[in-house]
Amino acid sequence: MAAALLSLKEVHLTFGGTPLLVGAELSVAAGERIALVGRNGSGKSTLLKIAAGLVDADSVEQFLQPGVTVRYLEQEPDLSGFETALEYVESGLAPGDDAYRAPYLLSELGIAPEADPKSMSGGEVRRSALARALAPSPDILLLDEPTNHLDLPAIEWLQSELSSMKSAMLIISHDRRFLSDLTRSTVWLDRGTTRRLDRGFAEYEAWRDELLAQEELEQHKLDRQIVREEHWVRYGVTARRKRNVRRMSELADLRQKRKDHRGPVGDVKLSVADAQKSGAIVADIEGISKAFDGRTVVKDFSTRILRGDRVGIVGPNGAGKSTLIKLITGELAPDQGEVKLGTKLDIAVLDQKRAQLDPATSLKDALTGGGTDNVVINDKARHVVGYMKDFLFLPEQANTALGKLSGGERARVMIARALSLPSNLLILDEPTNDLDLETLDLLQEMVAEYQGTVLVVSHDREFLDRVASSVIVSNGDGEWTEYPGGYSDMVALRGYGVGKPKSETPKPKKTNTQPKLAAKPSSKKLSFKHKHALEKLPGEIETLTKEIEALNAQLADPELYAKDPTKFQNISSELAEKESALGEKEDQWLEIEMLREELEAE
Repeated sequence: MAAALLSLKEVHLTFGGTPLLVGAELSVAAGERIALVGRNGSGKSTLLKIAAGLVDADSVEQFLQPGVTVRYLEQEPDLSGFETALEYVESGLAPGDDAYRAPYLLSELGIAPEADPKSMSGGEVRRSALARALAPSPDILLLDEPTNHLDLPAIEWLQSELSSMKSAMLIISHDRRFLSDLTRSTVWLDRGTTRRLDRGFAEYEAWRDELLAQEELEQHKLDRQIVREEHWVRYGVTARRKRNVRRMSELADLRQKRKDHRGPVGDVKLSVADAQKSGAIVADIEGISKAFDGRTVVKDFSTRILRGDRVGIVGPNGAGKSTLIKLITGELAPDQGEVKLGTKLDIAVLDQKRAQLDPATSLKDALTGGGTDNVVINDKARHVVGYMKDFLFLPEQANTALGKLSGGERARVMIARALSLPSNLLILDEPTNDLDLETLDLLQEMVAEYQGTVLVVSHDREFLDRVASSVIVSNGDGEWTEYPGGYSDMVALRGYGVGKPKSETPKPKKTNTQPKLAAKPSSKKLSFKHKHALEKLPGEIETLTKEIEALNAQLADPELYAKDPTKFQNISSELAEKESALGEKEDQWLEIEMLREELEAE
């Protein structure tokens, strides 16, 4: 196993008398890509902050290899003291770092380099912090929910950018597709301790379930053993004489082991308050258009939504997803076209902005509406504390103000409120934000079993694949197209995802079967990224060529394998990696050079 650049051993930390970390461990080697997973509140972010040196553990054995650079993506970055976004990002660069990275990353993330931090939104601040973390291409990247506040094009760009970097990465994310595509190892933080799987996140859940099943079996064996020992104490022959001190001591140890055992955190229990069935047709949309201040958001869009449909709506930020939802549900009138809503519709909404949550309202009042201790679901009253427990809230949190809850807890409040309302049309606006993976599983199951119709706006590709029966995607300029299936089905039919510009790919064909020539790039000059790559690639190709020559020279020694087989194998592996990298960079240079010649010829 490669030597660790960073390691944490025997991490112990207690908050308010409750142990959070009890002997957790973490090790990051060069080039590793690790998913750090666990339930909300398990201590993932805290462990990441300890690794970054921002939080002191009660006790820890910590090692950081000298000269190794570490960058941490903060959840709540502070840009005060900086005049522009570019100045903030450049402050994270060290002498010798590539100065082009700062403006390039800001541009890709949709932030103007001259933007004033004082006037930035929370999402813009967060994207600036992401650019600052990536800009130095550090040895180790510690990323806590890097896809938060990013739309689908930005998420797909970030995934591609991280894939091309050589940095070791430790990633916390609720985005399954993002983790599955990027990671090669998984660390599970559970009940204060860590367990490691030397495979990527895609294989984590099956491994976790196997471990939990084994743990349950061990606990069952322990319980049976205690029963046998207690039977001996009461009825054994030795019970008439002096107790066997050793055996009694062992029984006490078994009882203490059972007492000290921390079982897995319970699951959220999701159930929906049913309303009467809606009509078979929920919404009949014919040729609707909508514009604001001269900008067309929806243009000549038609669809029919039937009872039981699960419709995903995707597109870049600002494309008009929320406007389309409001048009479909009749909350907003179209400028042109017609919306015919079905009969007996009862709508419940889960709002991504948590706009319905007053920070001063108590948890109990938020769930009951105030003035009562009961929540009514399917015409049956339930005490609010019992309903809170279904969503992993403690009884003592009943009077806690919503503003003091974590992001994950507020997300669970919104879900609890939405599901308690009788509905047959459920609107989910970014429902996966701040939810842990286990709660996402249950939300997915709830959507699948829901008796009504679901409209879901989401940037989570995996969630859409699991729940959507069709996907409506923005093509830009107010045009929307519906595809059957989930997000991956849409990509397969469309030929590209949300992030690819229209100018680079023909629009999806409908009924016209006449062949069309591929559209030429509309840009008359290379992008900033392409120009920078043309400047850097020749030097990188030359460096790789020299390194390959040096490795081949070592392998030319006919006695190397006999003297040191391990060294021979290591050099052979490194040579294969270098040759593969050289081929990729040569192909990249050739592709950009051909594009440059084509543009100059126009």
